[in-house]
Amino acid sequence: MKVLSWNVNGIRSAVNKGLVDVVNSGENDIIMLQEVKSDSVPLGFEGYKAYLNASKRKGYSGTLVLSRVEPISVLYGISDSKFDAEGRVITFELERFYVVNSYFPNSQHGLTRLDYKLEFNAKFEEFAQRLRNRKPVIIGGDFNVAHQEIDIARPKDNVNNAGFTKQERDWMTHFLGLGYVDTFRMFIKDGGHYSWWSYRFNARQKNIGWRIDYLIVSEELRPMVKSAGILESVRGSDHAPVFLEIALP
Repeated sequence: MKVLSWNVNGIRSAVNKGLVDVVNSGENDIIMLQEVKSDSVPLGFEGYKAYLNASKRKGYSGTLVLSRVEPISVLYGISDSKFDAEGRVITFELERFYVVNSYFPNSQHGLTRLDYKLEFNAKFEEFAQRLRNRKPVIIGGDFNVAHQEIDIARPKDNVNNAGFTKQERDWMTHFLGLGYVDTFRMFIKDGGHYSWWSYRFNARQKNIGWRIDYLIVSEELRPMVKSAGILESVRGSDHAPVFLEIALP
């Protein structure tokens, strides 16, 4: 099974910039999209069933799952109205594991939303642990944090900036320490690989980026992970898609 996760920064824009080609390639069984900024699903996703969790605020946030796999159940949100209004989480229950599409808040310029994000992190952690008590989990999405210095092109310039604060990075360390695996780092140990670049200053061309998009599995699934990576050459958003391939027995 191949899972793709991509922050499309507006699905209607991405449809016109290559998203349909990515979907119609047929390479992926489950496609998780974040920041769709829409309360409806555009046409053009043949062969996939769509599951949308739209934000109540128009043109903001939102997650979408496109799947060729029929889920046992689908859960929208994390059962907390403070966060669920923004459409940040969709959970697919499959026979062997859960697949969670997640879009973590951005702590924003001036860290005006840092407290909100840290509270979301804690609630999400509780949610993930409840799922994991039942069966293993795959968590994909935009976590809006570069975990370590190797995950950001200019760490010294970004200390205490949104997405690279000590609080956000410490939580990511804590979360992985609960028994979750950053699958990208199973295969790629060096720096210089990013999933988001600013639109300013030709950052993408210069590869001045951040790795803030992840596909994470609970430790029980580690032996089943065949490959993981970033499709750095795929355009259509300021983010690149990330992927994970799981071997099903």
